[in-house]
Amino acid sequence: MKFLVTGATGFLGSAVANHLKSEGHAVRVLIRAQHDSKPYMAAGYEPVNGDLTVESSLKEAVKGVDGVFHVAALYKFWTDRETDIYRVNVGGTESLLSAARAAGVPKIVFTSSVGTLKSKGWGIPVDEQSTATTADLPDDYHRSKLLSEQAAAAANSPDMEVVVVNPTTPIGEHDVRPTPTGRIVLEFLTHRFPGYLNGEINFVDVRDAARGHLLAFERGTGGEKYILGGHNSTFRGAYELLQRATGLSRTPVRIPYHAAWPVAAFAELFQGMLLRREPFFPIQALRAVKHPMHATHAKAQRELGYEPGGVLNAFRRAAEWFDGNGYVNLGLPSRSAHEEATN
Repeated sequence: MKFLVTGATGFLGSAVANHLKSEGHAVRVLIRAQHDSKPYMAAGYEPVNGDLTVESSLKEAVKGVDGVFHVAALYKFWTDRETDIYRVNVGGTESLLSAARAAGVPKIVFTSSVGTLKSKGWGIPVDEQSTATTADLPDDYHRSKLLSEQAAAAANSPDMEVVVVNPTTPIGEHDVRPTPTGRIVLEFLTHRFPGYLNGEINFVDVRDAARGHLLAFERGTGGEKYILGGHNSTFRGAYELLQRATGLSRTPVRIPYHAAWPVAAFAELFQGMLLRREPFFPIQALRAVKHPMHATHAKAQRELGYEPGGVLNAFRRAAEWFDGNGYVNLGLPSRSAHEEATN
């Protein structure tokens, strides 16, 4: 089959594109004009220029494909123009859905986020029935993803099936920018932020999340959504996983929220407002951390055959990738054969 993948220049999107290609499918990737298409051609993809915010540029991208994986999103907790998040995530989704419908694309998998679900409180996993409103969500990124998810669900019809997947927090290699997720790993490796906030999170190996996308296309029901999760943890637990995965010794301390707020406020004032660059720790990121989000992937397991593995190896791969690609220079020790076999 032939698929279009948006977001293939990013972290999760590149994993989805790679998995589709490894399964023998032809993969077209949407790239903006400023990206060099040659590496994608060399890797066996068909690059096509387009911009989610310009619907007319998407006509060629959706022509003749058997399905679309819409993974692209502006995944940030701060931008110098707040409206960009909604313009790209919501408006871009609406434009792609419209172009796909006009081209007769039969099925779309839309990548949302587990963060669009309403938290049930500490220690209680969310499921697909945990319906939220924008007022329930702590930040603009997740509010924009909820509005995008609603647009995707509304586009489902007998002529164009739309399946929604809600990945949790992916971990793994090739987090180029990096995403807020990858920054957790980098902050551990560099000891830049030697502390953690008390929060709940669910991690998933990015490769498992990518496999879940294809399962959603093959087995998912239009109009339904599926959580693609892995391992319920805490932010302290993330440090413990990273210590086990890398062999590095770190002694993080718990930072109370009341102490983190002035740090985040100063970062936004100095780095954001004065320097016009992304703050080290945006206020909306702090709000997102305070939003407990354990999750269950039982529905995806039951209906899609989704079977995620552990996340220790994913943390290791992420650390190795950052170490080997110029983000840090640590010379991480190699894993033992036992570790490779059990993780």
